[in-house]
Parts: sequence; C-alpha cells; structure tokens
Amino acid sequence: MPKYQPLPRVKMTKRSWPDNQLTQAPLWCSVDLRDGNQALAVPMGVEDKLRLFECLVNIGFKEIEVGFPSASQTEFDFIRRLIDENRVPKDVALQILTPAREWHIKRSMEALKGAENVIIHLYNSTSWLQRKITFNMDKDQIKELAVLGTQMVKENLSILKDSQRVVLQYSPESFSDTEMDYALEICEAVLAQWDQATGERVIINLPETVQWAGPHIYADQIEWFCRHLKNRENVIISVHTHNDRGTGVAATELALLAGADRVEGTLFGNGERTGNLDLVTQALNLYTDGIDSQLDFTNLPEIQRVYEETTGMSIDPRHPYAGELVFTAFSGSHQDAIKKGLDAQEKKENPTALWEVPYLPIDPRDIGKDYEAIIRINSQSGKGGAAYILSSQYNLELPKKMQPLFGQRVNSMADQRGRELEHSEIYQLLEEEFIQVEDPLKLDHLTWNFSDDSGQRVLCKAEVSYQGETHSLRGGGNGPLDAFVAALREKKWKDFTLSSFHEHAMDSGSQSQAAAYIELADQMELSSWGMGMDSNIDRAGIKAIISAFNNHKK
Repeated sequence: MPKYQPLPRVKMTKRSWPDNQLTQAPLWCSVDLRDGNQALAVPMGVEDKLRLFECLVNIGFKEIEVGFPSASQTEFDFIRRLIDENRVPKDVALQILTPAREWHIKRSMEALKGAENVIIHLYNSTSWLQRKITFNMDKDQIKELAVLGTQMVKENLSILKDSQRVVLQYSPESFSDTEMDYALEICEAVLAQWDQATGERVIINLPETVQWAGPHIYADQIEWFCRHLKNRENVIISVHTHNDRGTGVAATELALLAGADRVEGTLFGNGERTGNLDLVTQALNLYTDGIDSQLDFTNLPEIQRVYEETTGMSIDPRHPYAGELVFTAFSGSHQDAIKKGLDAQEKKENPTALWEVPYLPIDPRDIGKDYEAIIRINSQSGKGGAAYILSSQYNLELPKKMQPLFGQRVNSMADQRGRELEHSEIYQLLEEEFIQVEDPLKLDHLTWNFSDDSGQRVLCKAEVSYQGETHSLRGGGNGPLDAFVAALREKKWKDFTLSSFHEHAMDSGSQSQAAAYIELADQMELSSWGMGMDSNIDRAGIKAIISAFNNHKK
C-alpha cells in the first residue's frame, strides 16, 4: 500500500462552478490579528496589533478577527483597548475565535463586552483524522461538542446585551478532509440549536485547514455543501483556505465560483506552515478582472511597510503584486514589448483607457508603485531595455536604428561585469561611447551665419583639432549641420554622408536641453552613430556629427 493516497472525491453530477463567472467581490474578513499572529515566531504585542488593526480598517475590511481572547492576557487586553478607547468604526465587526468549551466561550464574550458589532467564531475539529488521532472521539461525540458549544454561546448572550449586532460563526475545522455528509450533519445541528437566536444570519465557515487535495476538489465540496444545506438563503457560506499545496488563492477563487459568499485570509498570506489565503492577491486578481474589490490597495508599499514592521515578516521578491521583482523584466524581448506597450498607453487620450501592456497584468501605478524598476538591465537584456532606461530616467529617446547598437554595448558590459547594471552605469556608457567621443576630431571653435536674406543658405567656420593638429574648416549648406558636414568633407579625412538625423527637447521650457542623434554612412554602407546635447539644437547636432565621425570605422 502506498504511503500517500489521494483524498476521496465528493460525488458530483452536473457541477456548475466551472461555467460560473465572478461579477462582484465577496464579503472579506481579515484574520491577520489571530491566525496570522499565532503563526509568528514572536507574536505581536498590543501596540503592533493596534497599528495593524488601523491599517486593516483603512484598507476597508468590515470584519476583522482580532484574536483568541481566552488564549492569553495580551489577546484579551488588546481587544479591551479597541473597545474602551473607541477605536472600532461602527461598521466594522470584531470577530473572536473560541473553541466549543464553556470557560473559553465566557472569557471570549467578556472580552467583547461593550462592542457594537460582534462575531462569535465557534469551532471544533471534525475530520476523521482529528477524531482518530487527536481526540479519540466518535462522530456523535464531536457533533455533541459543537451543539453544546452553540448552546453555551446562546446562554451567555446577556454578556453582549449592549451590542447592536451579534453574529454566530461556526467552523467545522478541517472541513475539507471531513466526510461531506457528516460535515453537513454537524452544521445543520448547530443551525438548529442556534435557531436565529439574534435574528442575524449565521456564518458557516468551511475551512481548508490543510490542503490535502487540488483546488477543484475543494470547489466540488463547497458546491455540494451549498446544494444540500437546508435554508441555504439564510446562511452566509465562508471559506478559509491554506496554502500547503501552493494553491490557496486558486482554491478560494474556485470556491467563490462554487457558491461561497465570504472569504477569510491574511495580508500577503501570512499564517501557519505555508500560510493562509493571500487577501492582497485575491483582491487584486478581482481588480484586474474589472471587479471592484471594495478594498483599497492604492498605496500597497505603505501597507507592506506596516505589515513587515508589525509582524517581523518579509515579502518575497516574487510575491504576486507586492514583490520587488514582480513588475521587473530582464529579458530583452519582454523589455521591448513592455516599452512599446507603455509608449502606446501614454499616447492614449483617455487616462482610464483599457490597460494594454504586454507582460504587465496591472498598471503598477494603480497600487502605488512607479515604473522605475519595471525594466532592469543584465546580460539577458535587449535593446528595448536600455532604451527604456534612458527614456524613463534621462529623457533621452534613442532612434530605433541606434537602439540595437547601444543594446549590444550594454549587454557586453553586463556580461563582463557579471551583474545587473545601475542606471548611472548605462548613462555613463552612453556618454563614453556616443557623446564624449573627442578623438581624433575635437571641436575648438564654431560660428555660422546666413549668406542671403532668405535665411536658408548658411556659411560655417570652425576651428578643430584633428590627430593633434589644428585646422580651419569652411563650408556652406542649407543649414548649420549641412554646412558643417560640407566643411568636414572638404578635408577628405573620411568618406561619409549624413545618413539620418533625429532630435528632440529633453524637457519643456525655454532653457531646455536638446538631444541630437546622427548616423554617418560610407559607400560600403558602414555606419556610425554619434550623439550631442546642447541648449541650442544646431550645436547639439554638430556635436553629434563629431562623435559619429570619431566612431566611424573606429
């Protein structure tokens, strides 16, 4: 017999969830302050929990599980501070977790005394494995424990007499590896015992406490349960997934398709073992499907900072949406596609136009990030990446014909140095290879004037150093660049023609610097590029000609 075997599947016919489509956000419940906190090597103190609670409220969570008050004095004191210091908005429900034991129930309800909006989360383990290994109890005993726990909550409701809203939540812990008919039997027994004791709909939370199977199995279980539960319309079905198989988000998304109404999870998936459902990923997945998640992650970097400082946890560089590298492309083909997509997006007149950028499923600016780290350069990068860095960081728009040549130089540098290149290194390479190229030709002095009233014909005079010797140049043309090229060609130092010329302002305003790009070619179709920058566009072009001249047949 094999050491491992698959979880038995629930018998389903005509399942509907594969054909369903999400159109709205679920109800959200953050369990960061309870489930997330109990998984930390050093649990949060009261001050850190207060800070994280405020962050969760600002994000928009209306239900927050704030602790296990019967487990420790710190948990109890934290909840009391929330209530006594009026830190809880009226539309935010405080949820606490309690096992189905009388002392725990009373202590938990004492912690909530005076709260306006309350969820009592009652649980007990129900799976065959827990019954066999942990509790040594049969099905009837486990069910009786759940029913008695529900009864004890009812009997102690007077503790919460000042609360405006009290909701019961029941979790058959380890639901996903409990026999489905038995899980249904226990939940219906709890519902019968409660019998709308407070007039509020009961939350039945169906945890995937440990992932024993794929997300499609969990979806089948949720749909089966929703189909067979009596008075389904009077119950809120909640899901609480973990990530043991790396599919916590997938399991939740499929469970919502299968009929779940509510989701429990944590920021960035913090939690025991491999963690809980990542609420950030879940919510932003909905957002990128065009669904308003009702949660605010427009300043995700600040949320990350609060999370890391309060929990002591760190976020992996590849973590969806939040990681340092998730919007970064090193691959040349990816960089080229992203640059073209961003350029096309910028040209759209409507700022809310449909997002159409290859490799980026979300606009980083929507979650408070910028474009600075989207393209980073190493030996795998291409022409588009280097061009994007120069454009985004230095306002330089390299001509398309020049990009492959510069990209090769950048790749060679990255390969030689064996690491990612800094932006400043890329710009320095551009300067050395295409801007400040002053050998063998160097410009010492330059003047020009118009030779007729039309202002079209230009005469150019220049003093240059060539191979260490001083020379005077004279030439005429249709403009300063044409005149300078004519003067330079008179010397017959090199055989070339001006093949292409590009120019642009580097920023707005009358004092703007201009950048010029020149390609020179000879009869053998060998070309060279040069670049110049100056407050005068003609002088920038002449500087570019000199650099291209010096690069020709170098």
